[in-house]
Amino acid sequence: MIALKGGKPVRTAMFPHIGIPAGRSLGKEEKDLLSQVIDSGNLNRHGGLQMVARFEKEFALLHGASHAHAATSGTAALHTAVASIDLEPADEIITTPITDMGTAIAILMQQCIPIFADVDPRTGNITAETIAKQITDRTRVIIVVHLFGAPADMDPILALAKKHNLRVIEDCAQSYLAEYKGRFVGTMGDIGCFSLQQSKQITAGDGGILITNNPDYSRRAGLFTDKAWPRTKLGDARGHLFLGMNYRMNELTGAVALAQLGKLKFIVAKRRETAQRLYQNLESLEEIIPIMILPDSASSWWIFSFYIDSKLLHVTPAEFAQALNAEGIPCHCGYIPMPLFEYPVIRDRKTFGSSGLPWMLPQARKNIAYNREDFPGTIKALSKLIVISWCEGITNEDADDIYLAIKKIVSYYSS
Repeated sequence: MIALKGGKPVRTAMFPHIGIPAGRSLGKEEKDLLSQVIDSGNLNRHGGLQMVARFEKEFALLHGASHAHAATSGTAALHTAVASIDLEPADEIITTPITDMGTAIAILMQQCIPIFADVDPRTGNITAETIAKQITDRTRVIIVVHLFGAPADMDPILALAKKHNLRVIEDCAQSYLAEYKGRFVGTMGDIGCFSLQQSKQITAGDGGILITNNPDYSRRAGLFTDKAWPRTKLGDARGHLFLGMNYRMNELTGAVALAQLGKLKFIVAKRRETAQRLYQNLESLEEIIPIMILPDSASSWWIFSFYIDSKLLHVTPAEFAQALNAEGIPCHCGYIPMPLFEYPVIRDRKTFGSSGLPWMLPQARKNIAYNREDFPGTIKALSKLIVISWCEGITNEDADDIYLAIKKIVSYYSS
């Protein structure tokens, strides 16, 4: 690595805690529940020790939700959410262009059309204002992604959805226990979806879960994850009520998820303690602009991100990130490499053979286009944000060292 002139790097090696899976809260509790499942001899969610059912029950209770349904991944949970609303082919769903592909997969697999709203670059999230510009007579749903653990501004979005009779799905894959005006994310829309993928606040390697207070959506979600097999009474004739998927979470995954759930409040509290410490320290540097957390909101800090003021620093964001890496702080400029609509699967309509579906459905709106110039907030965020992975293994000392490294680079490039 190349350290800046004027002193040694703050650290000569990467933080051992910042990498994934290092620094994660995995241990005895997970092993104990896994052993119980293996000893039972039943690894399927139906029967046995009911680890998945217990995880669902406790997850719903934590969020004050009436229903929870586990799935095999966060993508599967989102797909289940969209399917639970039972839309028609070519219906349109508005979401953000800064998200994992799983958000769009959930839309496309139901033959619905993704429509993208620009983000506010200060937060990285879509807003009621940007969503309103994309609403048409085909719009049925809004999928709000709470990016990096920080809640989107939900009250205006919910008011907009009510005005146009739209359903709201919250993608909370990165934002467990994030709060907006005293409410947990995932509890404000019609359905909230979460991921248990390796890098998330809690993990089972993979897995997902959704919550809802709507009994109709709950019933359909439970069926959809199990091939629409009602499983009413033992001995009843097997039947499949509609086209569903096999998204059943197994008992091994459920055991790890259940153990992790018991640690969630601690995990989020640790992330908040260190991230807020760094955030407050960076406020003393006028050249650094941390991502904005909305008033009356609390992030759960999946990632820590900030901008630099290029008018005050004679350096590009990419060069600043390179210098920060040279100081021993793993980071990179940008998040995903391009807006979601520029991935070949969407740009070139590579979905179902050469059909171009769902865009080519007869009932679809014609000439739907995604033009980069219509998304200035998205382009700014993806080209200028500097992001640092965060986890509960980061200490206050680590947070202070990150601050000192940033301060050192600021001092160098502002001179």
